[in-house]
Amino acid sequence: MQIILLERIEKLGTIGDEVTVKDGYARNFLLPNKKALRANDANRKIFESNRARIEADNAARRDDAKAEAGNVEGKEVVLIRAASNAGQLYGSVSVRDIADGLIAQGCKVTKGMIVLERPIKTIGVFDVRVSLHPEVAVTVKANVARSPDEAELQSKGVDVIDAMFDTEVGGFTEAYDPNAEPGEIPADLLDDEASADA
Repeated sequence: MQIILLERIEKLGTIGDEVTVKDGYARNFLLPNKKALRANDANRKIFESNRARIEADNAARRDDAKAEAGNVEGKEVVLIRAASNAGQLYGSVSVRDIADGLIAQGCKVTKGMIVLERPIKTIGVFDVRVSLHPEVAVTVKANVARSPDEAELQSKGVDVIDAMFDTEVGGFTEAYDPNAEPGEIPADLLDDEASADA
């Protein structure tokens, strides 16, 4: 389907571009959200007559987004989740969780602005892109941990999973005698049993 873009859309084009997209993408997303018009003669005339207003509205929204970008840039959202000893989450962190964390810190964002390349399914610190406007994007950190103490360590740059396995101390270790026959009880244990029986 041929459409005329009413705003900049990543990997598609800028305001006023005529592009061809799949019918479903146009019908289900671009047209209902007023991001585009069908490309026909009547809509071309309407677009050209309103082009200055559309570009002015876009510039105003972009300026608002740039002002908000200073408030959002570099924020850290701490999310406490249940996870296995290997660091795998029981579930995953969603866009809504990150948006709620930013809103709690006073940022003006919606879940539609959060861009996750892939779901977060392990503990750790992840960079998340927040697209405040098609032309304004900032990065925030999502700190996913099992406890507030772990979150604090992770924000200092400590990999808590590696640290946990490094500090793990082995339990019982059996004395090994390379010359012993299979099933033979070591002599020092025989002496201990004899003194315990007496």
